[in-house]
Amino acid sequence: MITVINTIKLQRPITLAEARKIFLSTAPTYQGVAGRVRKNYILSQDGGTAGGIYLWKSRADADAVYTDSWRAFVRGKYGSDPVLTYFDSPVVVDNPTQSILSDE
Repeated sequence: MITVINTIKLQRPITLAEARKIFLSTAPTYQGVAGRVRKNYILSQDGGTAGGIYLWKSRADADAVYTDSWRAFVRGKYGSDPVLTYFDSPVVVDNPTQSILSDE
């Protein structure tokens, strides 16, 4: 599995309430995407950086989504380019389902 942290430096800080409204407006587009296990929206406590933490089944699944058109969508929505950082995630503890996921 692959974890991708996406950060976007905002042109102006936003409040948690503003972030929630924006995130809820885009959340449905992230449902049912092949290979995506989970997405957590994030906002820095100073409101200046937003983004997401994604868990993917594979790097290929992630790369299939992070296209030029996705980057343009993010740029249009937030006014800045996303910065993606990739991590291998060989084991994930999922407390709500009481499960431990492994990439084997």
